[in-house]
Amino acid sequence: MSQSTLSRNFIMDPFGIFSNRMLDEPLSTLRPKLPVEENYWPMKPWTPACDIFETKKEIVLKFELPEVMKENVKVTMENQVLTLRGERKFEEETNRENYHRVERHYGEFMRSFIVPMSIDTTKISAEFNCGVLTVTLPKREEVIAKQIDVRVN
Repeated sequence: MSQSTLSRNFIMDPFGIFSNRMLDEPLSTLRPKLPVEENYWPMKPWTPACDIFETKKEIVLKFELPEVMKENVKVTMENQVLTLRGERKFEEETNRENYHRVERHYGEFMRSFIVPMSIDTTKISAEFNCGVLTVTLPKREEVIAKQIDVRVN
């Protein structure tokens, strides 16, 4: 097996992401093709995109949640698992006959992440700005690398 095939099939994830979609497969191959029906409407679970990066003092998760209202988002932390749940609602007063195509996802979403023990779960914060939810996971003071002064005698 080539290295590129191996890396494509085996993705290392230091944050232990539980994902409800395969990262390397296009969504069109994971979802069955449905016939175009008058009653079909794309209201089903979906997975918001997430970037994760780490600094010296924290781990940051950024979720794309365009047109999701703050009151429709819930972030919880339980048993070292951070969970994001919510829903993007379709406009209720929409005349379906006016739509030619609906490709964006609507309905409920959920993402869960195992949080490392090095995180201070009592200081987690979340901020919503311009359709992006930023969840900041501060590291415990005792795990942050400290510079030790060396004395010369």
